[in-house]
Amino acid sequence: MAGSTYKIIELVGTSDQSWEEAARTAVETASESLKDLRVAEVTKLDLTIEDGKVTAFRARINVSFKYVK
Repeated sequence: MAGSTYKIIELVGTSDQSWEEAARTAVETASESLKDLRVAEVTKLDLTIEDGKVTAFRARINVSFKYVK
């Protein structure tokens, strides 16, 4: 049985609603140009604060996809 090779890239998604939406945005945007996405791992969550209020959520994720020659 032949093995497979996967490439991993780092993405940052943003949202003004939630970290989940920020991660979803990153994956859905990447899927427009990358094929065969397999797994996404959230590596970091942060947010932007302005005037004492949260204004944006950011999710940093590693996404893997099948490497094809």
